[in-house]
Amino acid sequence: MDTLSAKADRPLYVDLDGTLVRSDLLWESLFLFARQKPLEVWRVFGWALAGKARLKAELAGRIEVDPATWPYREDVVETLRAEREAGRRIVLATAADERLAQGVADHLGFFDEVIASDGETNLSAERKLERIRADRAGAPFDYMGNSRDDLCLFEAAEHATVVQPDRHAARWHRGATRECRLIRDEKPVSRSLLKAMRPHQWMKNVLIFVPIVLNHEYVDIPMVLAGLLAFVCFSMAASSVYLFNDLLDLAADRRHSTKRHRPFASGQVPIPIGLGAAVGLLVGAFGFSLLLPGGFTIVLAVYLVLTTAYSLALKRMLLIDVLTLASLYTLRILAGAASADTVESFWLLAFSLFFFFSLALVKRYVELAEFGEGASRQTTGRGYVPADLDTLAQAGMASGFSSVLVLALYIDSAEIRQLQAHPYLIWPLCPLVLYIIVRIWVLAKRNQMHDDPVVFILRDWRSQIMVGSGALLFLAAAYA
Repeated sequence: MDTLSAKADRPLYVDLDGTLVRSDLLWESLFLFARQKPLEVWRVFGWALAGKARLKAELAGRIEVDPATWPYREDVVETLRAEREAGRRIVLATAADERLAQGVADHLGFFDEVIASDGETNLSAERKLERIRADRAGAPFDYMGNSRDDLCLFEAAEHATVVQPDRHAARWHRGATRECRLIRDEKPVSRSLLKAMRPHQWMKNVLIFVPIVLNHEYVDIPMVLAGLLAFVCFSMAASSVYLFNDLLDLAADRRHSTKRHRPFASGQVPIPIGLGAAVGLLVGAFGFSLLLPGGFTIVLAVYLVLTTAYSLALKRMLLIDVLTLASLYTLRILAGAASADTVESFWLLAFSLFFFFSLALVKRYVELAEFGEGASRQTTGRGYVPADLDTLAQAGMASGFSSVLVLALYIDSAEIRQLQAHPYLIWPLCPLVLYIIVRIWVLAKRNQMHDDPVVFILRDWRSQIMVGSGALLFLAAAYA
């Protein structure tokens, strides 16, 4: 075992990506650049051709970052603080660009020196080892790292600390012939990745079955199977969008009181794994969609284009964001009609647009209220300020009431009399929908609405009673 004096005389070199922070700053920089300067993303390809060091330098010089928001490994940070307080020299040795590395060092305040990539040299693996050896003039040193690039440094170091190792570093640690420390998270990446895919949000896609139910085709097995396949496609596509959206929203999520715990924002899931999962889900969604009528694939493509535009720009635009959300819900209904190869109803589309516009406004109202009086367009990543709360509530209630008016007109229309034997039995639907809308807004005003409104309706037992009662009313009107 090292004596305290021998250990103090031997500096500790610490890797940044994956070791000190639960992420890779190159990937972080790429997504920050895509978020902050989407029209310049094409330039990334030219920088990449010039080499990794050039790419890192160009990105670091063009993005605005707050080092305080990076997902640091608290156990590593506390270890380094203790070592520094004991008088040990701590050096940040990283392949990240020197501007980002220096920002981290300035924020944490316990590094004596920073060595990093400089735009000409990508300081990883053997290059990092050469730099450390030159810095030490052959004297021993300790090293803390996590990846395949760190293997040569582990071998050269007097004492190695392996942090959340990749498979190469884990294999090296298992076969190490001398004592070395292991710092590992207990939470598996697969569980966190599944959480990032938001399977609970798939409940929204039950809207796909609405046209099938309203056309009384729920006993048509081929049509129901087509609806189930459409549900799977939309769920895969939606999860892909959630992953992409979280990657683009890393900076904003880390400033949010609850979103900072999301798998990517907290660094629990590596960005490359999330990106690969997003691409795989997207390819799978379109692959399965080819088994359905062509109209469904077109609706799915429109959904993805609209959600991508929403993630990149529309979500920050005043009112355009909530109109887009309402349209995305309505697209699910269109997708259900397309998968079953049926004609969608004007009344249904009009009702859904007003109804889901009200729910989208609830979503924005709750988000803005959670930020509090200090909320701004910069902190929320949206186009609203606290002064807009009353306007959002008024517009949301009005839109909800408009959906009930459309429903009332539909119940009194000639079209409903062709489908239902006793259409007057459906009239109680109006107060049922009013109950759902007003209750959601009351809970939002009380700060008791913390779920997505659509997911809340599908989970809340009172809302389930209302929806179930409405379904029974439809059945009674059709078969009584």
